[in-house]
Amino acid sequence: MSKNSLADLAVQGTTLTVRVSPNARANKVEMEGETIKVSVTAPPADGAANAAVINLLSKALGIAKTRLTLVQGHKSRDKVFRLD
Repeated sequence: MSKNSLADLAVQGTTLTVRVSPNARANKVEMEGETIKVSVTAPPADGAANAAVINLLSKALGIAKTRLTLVQGHKSRDKVFRLD
C-alpha cells in the first residue's frame, strides 16, 4: 500500500470519519488512528474545500468520486462520508 493509498477501506456501505484542514500549504491524506486527516489548499467557501476533499479521498481510496457521499458535516471540519 502506498503512502496515500486507503484502498483497503474502499468497501461498499462503509462510513469514513474525516477531519479536514482547509487552506493548507499542500493537499495530502493521512491516517490518524481511525480518523482520516485530509489537508486541502482550497478555501472553505462555496463548497470548494468539500469538492477538493472528495477528489483527494476518491484518489486515495482508488474509487470514482461519485461513490462518495457526504452525509454529515457539510460546514464542519469533521465530516462523515459514505461509500456507495
